Formats: sequence, structure tokens, C-alpha cells
Amino acid sequence: MTNATARRAAVALAVSAVLGTALAPAATAATTPPPAAPLPSGLYGTADPAYDGVWRQSLALLAQDTVGVKPAAKAVDWLTGQQCADGAFSAYRADASAACDTKLPRDTNATAAAVQALTATGGAEQTVGKAVTWLKSVQNADGGWSYNPGGASDANSTAVVIGALAAAGEKPAAVVSAKGGKSPYDALLTFARPCTGPDAGAFVYQPQMPGAVGDSTAAAVVAAQGAGLAPKAGSAGSAAEGAGCDKAAKDLKGAAVNGGAYLAGALAKTGHLLTPPMPGAEDSAPKPDFGNTADAVVALAAQGRTEAAKKPLEWLKANGAGWAKASGPAAYAQLVFAANATGTDPADFGGTDLVAALNATGPAPVSASPSADTGKKDEKEEKNDDGGPNLWWIVGAFFAASAGAGFLLSGRRKPRA
Repeated sequence: MTNATARRAAVALAVSAVLGTALAPAATAATTPPPAAPLPSGLYGTADPAYDGVWRQSLALLAQDTVGVKPAAKAVDWLTGQQCADGAFSAYRADASAACDTKLPRDTNATAAAVQALTATGGAEQTVGKAVTWLKSVQNADGGWSYNPGGASDANSTAVVIGALAAAGEKPAAVVSAKGGKSPYDALLTFARPCTGPDAGAFVYQPQMPGAVGDSTAAAVVAAQGAGLAPKAGSAGSAAEGAGCDKAAKDLKGAAVNGGAYLAGALAKTGHLLTPPMPGAEDSAPKPDFGNTADAVVALAAQGRTEAAKKPLEWLKANGAGWAKASGPAAYAQLVFAANATGTDPADFGGTDLVAALNATGPAPVSASPSADTGKKDEKEEKNDDGGPNLWWIVGAFFAASAGAGFLLSGRRKPRA
């Protein structure tokens, strides 16, 4: 997700509203007031964690590990304490001492992100093992995963679980469904678009779900090679810089190259992706999509498309700091991932020290990278959490789904991320 993140959950919420399914709600907008109850001292971010607590914590810890920062023990302990007895994680458990009941929505994205973070930080093998076992138990017959168990597979959820399996030492290709014998890679290929139409070569969230494809494409391009949320440059394979959409591509490797070509083309003009217009909004003009742009930079760099990643990277350097400051730890983490994938110094990202800024959103880490000044939180600085200014799209997703209720009901969409 998502992400994702709010972007990963937004589509699930839209379908939930239309179909009446019991899916986890999407993250709230950045304007949501802080929760009335004091937040746990080990948690990163100050906004209400009800819909993204585990996700943002996982991304924060993973980003810190990526740059050589050893997180605070209580930050790691908070994350491990969020696990349910069955191995799953939900978006957030306010009272972790209470057992998870059957009404608590289990979240594959949160679980997969936690696996990646806890594998990176180390020392939580039992927690990771239980989480992986649970993820395998809710694999769909087509080999993929839905945002919440019981729904149809989507590209983003399948991608983040692939990253978790790989991080935990599993071979994703060997994790096949009990009914159908399909692997996650089999499922991922079903979301690839042919080389025709406006989304030629992209990966859609679900085959029946039209709309923005930047997020799902970026996730799928990286996951196609078994990589997770924080790949290094070239770690997801290599692709010719000028390679376009290959109509002859039939396997996932070729589809991933096509996905990279789609992202490169989508970013070539402005250097950033756009959110779709919100139906009924007075200002319906698309807005820059910071989070998906950061994810796209990661995907391009991981695929070896160095030149294609340069322009969006520079755009993020010039514009991303303000978005991350307003959005919180997960946004800072996404920028750290983009810096890591492109070999950019995260301590000087367009003049912003991303590491110090991320560290300041939560408990001071045990050790920080030499260039990062962890310091203390600025009590005067207001912080919001994962989502940022462009989270208005969540509402747009709801209305878009409502408008297309008949379409969705006739072709049940597979509920990222």
C-alpha cells in the first residue's frame, strides 16, 4: 500500500461502500484531529493511528534500517505487540492487551509491511514466522491476496505480500494456493494491461477497477522480481532505458518491463504523477501525487531505468519535503526509499535531512546515521500522518465507486497499499 497507505486502503473503502463488504476503512484525511487518548510513546506520528498505525510504524522502522539507524527498542516492541494471536496484524489495536476478536479486520498490507520491518530490524523471528504462516493461510485460489481476507485479489496487496515473503526468506514462486496451485506471480500477471489504450503496459489495481494505475504499477514492477518496499538500485532486474511496451511479452518478467515503460512515459513530461479528479469537487483538476511519484522512482531505479528516474527524483527533491512534513513518518519513509533506490543522500534530499525529520516523528533511535541529527521533537511543529494533502482522493474513490456501483456489482472488483 500504501501504502499502502491511504492510497492502498482508499480503493478497498470505495468497494466496501458500494458492495457492503466488511473491508477495513481507508486512512483518514490529513485534517483529522489527533485522537483524544494519549498515543503510545513508541508510536511514530501524532495523527490518529486508527487506520494506519501499523503501516506507518513499519515503514518508519524499515526506512531507519535502510539508512543504518537502529530504532528505539520501544518502537519495535510496539509493533510486535500489535500482532494478533493468529499471526495477523490489523491496521491498529488501541488496546493490545485485549485479544483480537473475530470482528477485528485483519489486514494483509499491515501484516506484510510489519514482516518486512521486523525482518530488517531483527530479533522478532517468532513474530515474523507467525505472520508469514497467517499470510499463507489467507492466500486466494488465484495465488494473490486481497486487502482484507475474503475479498478478491488486488495487485498492491499481492505485491506487498510478495515483498514480505521474500524478506522472510521464502521463495514467493513456491508459495502456491491450496486451491488452484497458483503462485503470487501468477496472480500478479493477471493485473498487467496489454500494450493498447491509455494505460498500455500498466498494472491495474484489479482488472475490473479502472482509474489511477501509478501505485499498482510501481508496486508490481518491484514485486515481480521478489523485491520489497525498500529495494536498492537495480535490485529488481534491469531494463533498457528506452524499452517501450512489448506486445509480445507474455510472462511476468516482460510485463514488468512494460510496467516500467509505462511509468517512465507517465513521468517524462512533468516529473510527477497525478491524482485522478474528485467527482463533484469544485476544483476537479488533478493534483500532484507525491506518494505514488516516490513509489514510481523506487520502481524505475530498481529496474535499472536510471535516466527515467532522474526527473521525478529532482521533482521530489524540490517539492517532497513540504508534503512529508504535513503527512508524517510514512511519507518521510517513502522519500527515504526513493533516495535509497537512486543512491541519493537522504540526509541532503533537496536540502532536507530526511533521516533527522523521520527520527523526530517518534522515539529517539538507539543510534542514528552520522549525518542525521535526531534531536528531540519540535513540540511547536504540528505533524499529521500518512496521507498528506492529496488524501482527498480517498473521498473521490468513494464517489467514483458509488457512481460505478452497477459496473462493480456486475464484475465484482478484486479488493492493494
